[in-house]
Amino acid sequence: MRTEKLTFLCLLFLLCALPGSVNAADKLVALYSAHAVPYAMPWVAEELGLLKKYDIDLEFVYIPSSSAATAALLGGNVEVGLLGGVGIVNAYVNGATDVVFIGSIKNTMTQSILAKPEITKLEQLKGKRVGVTRIGSNTHYFTVQACRRAGMNTDKDIIFVQTGGEAETVGALVSGRMDAATLLPPSDAKAIAQGFRYVVFGPDIGIPYAASTITTRRSVIAKRGPMLGRFMRAMAEASRAMHRDREIVYRVMEKKLRIKDRGVLDASYTIEMKVMEPRLALKAPAIHPMLEEVGRNNTRAGDVKPESLMDRRYLAEMESSGFFNQLWSEKR
Repeated sequence: MRTEKLTFLCLLFLLCALPGSVNAADKLVALYSAHAVPYAMPWVAEELGLLKKYDIDLEFVYIPSSSAATAALLGGNVEVGLLGGVGIVNAYVNGATDVVFIGSIKNTMTQSILAKPEITKLEQLKGKRVGVTRIGSNTHYFTVQACRRAGMNTDKDIIFVQTGGEAETVGALVSGRMDAATLLPPSDAKAIAQGFRYVVFGPDIGIPYAASTITTRRSVIAKRGPMLGRFMRAMAEASRAMHRDREIVYRVMEKKLRIKDRGVLDASYTIEMKVMEPRLALKAPAIHPMLEEVGRNNTRAGDVKPESLMDRRYLAEMESSGFFNQLWSEKR
C-alpha cells in the first residue's frame, strides 16, 4: 500500500510538471510596429524575468507601421499591440469600436525629417520624394504636421514614397531612391552616419500625439482581463528599469536588433527617454490631434471623444493599490 501511494505521488508530480498543465504560463501574442526604444519594453521585461514573474508566455511579433499593425490587431490573432495611435483612431471612427488604448508609452512624436546636406529647409522639399513607412503611419502623420507648420500642403507639395518599414526607408534614402525621409530613433542616427542631415528635428517641435501606445480589444479585456493586468504590471516594471538603467535598454537592442553602435544607442535613448511616460499614462490631449486629422476625411470623428478610446482600469488599479508608488520609491 505504501509503495502504491508513493508511485501515485510520483506520477502526480510528473503530470504537474508537464507542459500544458494548469500551472503553465498564459500565452499572449503581441505586436510592435517599429524598431525603436519605446517598443523594447517587452524585451526588457523578458530580460529581467518579469514575464516569468507574471506567468506570461509572450510571442512578440514585428508588423511595421500603425495602419498594418492595426489591421493585424483587428484580425484577432494578436491580442495586444504596441503601436502608434493613428491607425487605432481611424479604425475606431470607422466602426471598429472594439479597439481601445490601455496605456501609452509615449505621447509626443520623436520622428525627424532627414535629407542630403544641400537640403537645409523644408520648403526645398517641394516636388521631392519623401519616404515614409506607409500612408496613415506615424511617419506620414509627422511629415504632414511638420509641413503644415511651414505653410506647405503635402497633397500638392510632397511626393510620398511608401517603403514598408524603417530599415527599408533608410535603405531607400541611402540608395538615392528618395530625396528625404521621415525616421525614428535609432534609424535617424544611422542616416546621419551616412552623411544625411536633419531638415526637421522632431523633438524640438514636440507634437502631442499618442505615438507609442499599448492597445488591445475590449473583447480581450472581457475574456482575459486578469492576464492583461499582469502584463501591464510587467510593462510598468520594465518602464521603471528603462528609465533608471540605460544599459539594460542597450543590451536588449543589441540582442534583438543587432544595434551595437554606442553613439546610435546613446542618441536614441536620450531622445526617447525625455518623452516616454514613466507610468504609462494615457492622455486625452495626445489623442485629440489624431481625431482632428481623421476628421479631415471623416466627419464622424467629430462625434468621438478621446475618452471613448481609453480604458484606464489597469493604470487606475496600479495607482490606487500603491503599486506605482512602491515601484518608483524603490532605489533599485
